Amino acid sequence: MEHLIELKNVYKIYQMGEETVHALDGINLTIDKGEFVAIVGSSGSGKSTAMNIIGCLDVPTSGTYHLGGIDVSTMEDDEQAELRNKMLGFIFQQYNLIPKLNVQENVELPLLYAGLDTEERHQRSIRALERVGLADKRKNLPSQLSGGQQQRVSIARALAGDPSVILADEPTGALDSRTGREVLTFLQKLNAEGDTVVLITHDNSIAVKARRIVRLQDGKIIYDGDSRDPLAVVQPEEYDTAEESLPEEEALT
Repeated sequence: MEHLIELKNVYKIYQMGEETVHALDGINLTIDKGEFVAIVGSSGSGKSTAMNIIGCLDVPTSGTYHLGGIDVSTMEDDEQAELRNKMLGFIFQQYNLIPKLNVQENVELPLLYAGLDTEERHQRSIRALERVGLADKRKNLPSQLSGGQQQRVSIARALAGDPSVILADEPTGALDSRTGREVLTFLQKLNAEGDTVVLITHDNSIAVKARRIVRLQDGKIIYDGDSRDPLAVVQPEEYDTAEESLPEEEALT
């Protein structure tokens, strides 16, 4: 079966002065249509580099990346931009809405860049806003919305292009905990409706909302599996320490 996302033996190497940094150190990763995957790790783990490659914002130093069966690894910038606009919908921590444009105009902006005509842009934007429950706010400016509503506008903007993958980079980082939970619940709802969601986060409490967790450390994948498994949210060395701290009879059970 062809995977929607497939990274094979991917390295991303940077030279920082005399130091060689392996931001990604030979990772292998596949994601299929309809999955909800959280890529999680602390600062410097490689998760942002992984996001940039999956999002067609960068290419590997070596190895291959296929998106929907298309080899992205050797693409030029303009080819990546075209594929990115066609297949990916981005949700960012900062909503990146244009203050002078109303809600509907913000949602339509990527469609304008994609060359869609006015009627098609209008229909798609309305459908996307209906999905996030904000069609009645389409004439409002971003400043007239709450933080959670602004993030839902950015989700609508991602959905309007009918992407193969929704790529969410720390989507709750600028929100209070209650509103953040609402946004995560909404991403779960989109996934339940069939959307493929890839969530990038440093926060275990957010990562467990996905169905599958891929944990990175020092550019390597150290866990890839069910988000309900205790090992999904515990570093291996911490897990060993936790076991050692138990009474001997409990540690053996």
